Amino acid sequence: MVETEGDRRADVPIALLGGKGVFAKEVQTALLDGRADLAVHSAKDLPSVTVDGLALAAVPERGEVRDALVGSTLAGLAEGATVATGSLRRRVQLAEQRPDLAFAELRGNMRTRLAKAAEFDAIVVAAVAFERLGLGDRIDEVLEVEAMVPQVGQGALAVECRADDDATRMALQAIEHGPSRRRVDAERAFLAELGGDCDLPAGAHATITASGELQLVAVLADPDGKLHRHTATGADPEPLGRSTAAVLRPQDQRSPGG
Repeated sequence: MVETEGDRRADVPIALLGGKGVFAKEVQTALLDGRADLAVHSAKDLPSVTVDGLALAAVPERGEVRDALVGSTLAGLAEGATVATGSLRRRVQLAEQRPDLAFAELRGNMRTRLAKAAEFDAIVVAAVAFERLGLGDRIDEVLEVEAMVPQVGQGALAVECRADDDATRMALQAIEHGPSRRRVDAERAFLAELGGDCDLPAGAHATITASGELQLVAVLADPDGKLHRHTATGADPEPLGRSTAAVLRPQDQRSPGG
């Protein structure tokens, strides 16, 4: 078992630790130096740009993508209630709907977070995490994607191996789920183009339309906390993700022709 910096320093906000790479760096090092042949990540915790020497070999069928509230429904929260979440993405989207809310930091595994729930009026979690732990009955409200655009890759697993390990890459094709892979690839391309990870107040959710195209819904908050949204469709995941990011990227960061 490899313990990551994100696991060891659960009292420090992820953004201060350097973003989502804190959950992957040590595991990826174990792959590169041969101590492990494959690694299973939560896709939302995996940096949006794959490390040199590694390959994202498989994305199994995706689970529930939505966020959830534990402790109260959103409408049931009293004015000025405190909601705990370490995610800037979640905070800005909740604040848009409920400007009166106050926010507190929350880190740790799901059981740790559940144990801390009584200290706040509500906590925000990934619904899939509680479902996989058999804690689904503790969820008070699952937030629809229209109200809370999820984190890139949320609900999906991502399996990495060494890029030159052809045998492992071939074996992992048995668990690859093509539709889930296309969706995750589009979302990861969006975040990669923005140049950010989970410390960025951005979210993206890709679905596959009846015609087989991808539809990507994305949000990004500006420095003042104002949310900007964009929806686009396309056949190819990476160009779709990158073009969506180009639309939402702050004006002063765009290229002269962007």
